[in-house]
Amino acid sequence: MPAAVGNAAEVVHYDPLAELDRMGIPVIRQWLRDTWGAWSPVHRVVILADGLSPVQERCVLAHEVEHILAGDLGCGGVHGLRAERLADLRAARKLIALSDFCAAAQWATSEVELAAELSVTGWILRTRAADLEGGAQWLGTSRIAG
Repeated sequence: MPAAVGNAAEVVHYDPLAELDRMGIPVIRQWLRDTWGAWSPVHRVVILADGLSPVQERCVLAHEVEHILAGDLGCGGVHGLRAERLADLRAARKLIALSDFCAAAQWATSEVELAAELSVTGWILRTRAADLEGGAQWLGTSRIAG
């Protein structure tokens, strides 16, 4: 790995948990059946699935922060699908700086290696890559919907 890129700990700049703390939004961890996380506007709490890795947690929390900032009230129907895509896109932009993406992409030999270097999930990495190629609006929904 080139010295200019550094390790994953040095690349991480955006901390969604700290952002939620600044907003006064608590995070509750519990068993969830069909999703990794959810924003409950009624209770003003983010629910995070038990058992996620630190990278998964970071990506889910970034996604939920974007729902909060957008004022999203639910994820059903066509409006919900659009809200999910926008939350993924905005989270990916905050989690992966363009300079970090470009530097690591020069040496990473796989998507898995690139995602690990950037401390993101494959889904967030693919969302950011599609964004940079102008096609993020066509991505499907993620498991971090909520």
